[in-house]
Amino acid sequence: MKEERSLSLLQLMVNEGLVPSPEEEENRKTFIEKLKQIVVAWVKRVAWQRPLPKQDIAVSSATLLTYGSYGLGVHGSESDIDALCVGPYFATMVDDFFIVLYNMLKSRPEVSEIYCVKDVKVPLMRFVFDGILIDLPFVQLKVLVVPENLDILNPVFLRDIDETGWKSLSRVLANTQICRLVPDLKSMLRCVKFWAKRRGVYGNLNGFLGGIHLAILAAFVCQCDPFVGLSALISHFFKKFAFWPWPRPVELQDETLHPTLNPTETRLYMPIRLPFSSYEYCHSNITKSTFYKIRTEFLRGHNLTKDLLKFDFDWHNVLEPFPYTKKYAWFLKIFLSASKQDELGDWVGWIKSRFCCLLFKLEEVQGLCDPNPTEYIDVNIADPHVIFYWGLQAGKTNAIDIKSVKDVFWRNISTGYQGPFGKIELSIVKASQVPKSAQFDTLSQKRKKACWKMMDYHQRRIPIYLQHVPQYIVGYVSTNGDPEYPSAGV
Repeated sequence: MKEERSLSLLQLMVNEGLVPSPEEEENRKTFIEKLKQIVVAWVKRVAWQRPLPKQDIAVSSATLLTYGSYGLGVHGSESDIDALCVGPYFATMVDDFFIVLYNMLKSRPEVSEIYCVKDVKVPLMRFVFDGILIDLPFVQLKVLVVPENLDILNPVFLRDIDETGWKSLSRVLANTQICRLVPDLKSMLRCVKFWAKRRGVYGNLNGFLGGIHLAILAAFVCQCDPFVGLSALISHFFKKFAFWPWPRPVELQDETLHPTLNPTETRLYMPIRLPFSSYEYCHSNITKSTFYKIRTEFLRGHNLTKDLLKFDFDWHNVLEPFPYTKKYAWFLKIFLSASKQDELGDWVGWIKSRFCCLLFKLEEVQGLCDPNPTEYIDVNIADPHVIFYWGLQAGKTNAIDIKSVKDVFWRNISTGYQGPFGKIELSIVKASQVPKSAQFDTLSQKRKKACWKMMDYHQRRIPIYLQHVPQYIVGYVSTNGDPEYPSAGV
């Protein structure tokens, strides 16, 4: 029965579009190779502009290292790609990466919606390449030749890297080490990320768990229970962290490291140690409010999965989208707009990078707040815009001085932003005022991520029973309202 549960969960992931087809995998590999060729041509151009000796120009090189969901192999058919541009000693971030490479990419016909995000801890370029959204940070290594098959764990390449470069590189180092320690993580992590997105606890900028946090937590459970199936791993994941004695750090088992206690980092609500370091922790924006919700969702997941063999067990219950308008009567509406679509990305990215300041202020004046990470658009508004609806604690909304909250937040966001300012409006609205026509958007209506798709669980579904025990339901087939034409969705 546990095996049946695992198979039904895997099929659900496939039906949700979270597992790319072999053709899509091949297309992404081809795409990465094309981007690598552009990066190599960029380095040759920069070397020629310096100018370097001809023999140095001939051997100079750069490469790309993928990380995030693609690097861990848990990307979906419509997922974006995180790739680190690794350049040699003479290529700089300010002049060469953000100017020369930016202009080269902008001139390419397959590149669109390109903009630079500079005033953040990990500066990067963001653009769409052949229909795929790319986040591209940069690190400079103190070498002339950056091998295409770079072994980033080799200490020869890690010397004299500046702080900004190290923050960019740490994401790749973490991915590489996780894959080394727990090579069979894909199915487990894919399910955990889907759960976190559905339940509204995914998104580091909103104070929730980021991809690296979930990867380490999932890998930790796999190390603790290496010989159990997928359904049992998911059950153990919820049990482990529903009752974890935070702020005790979570750290992967690695015989090559000797962890040391960092008192500053253990003041975090949920300290999670980076797997390549003895003392560094994952960057976290978790606050009192988001910590409470994450713990609540861990406990809910545990209660729903502690008995996988119950006859009425259904993965759809575990993965049901969080019911914001049923849970909260009042919301903070955050309306962001810009005069042009290509300016909206910069503006929204900047505001989101400062969300933790807004969350701290709301907690100060209002108490607990649920910063829903989902981005919405209102189909009745013509200007390029994005809307967030944050759930507010019941009973205290009348006491909020929204003007003082906005003034404090405006002072924070008005310092350091280099692009054209857009508009921001904060208001308190009732649940009934959240428009039903609002729909998820990722700053471009052409690319909606399947993992955020809100399914209609009230439509008729056909139960699928266990082969050898007919009274046990293992999942459902959606009929999309038509019993004669069932879809493949479990």
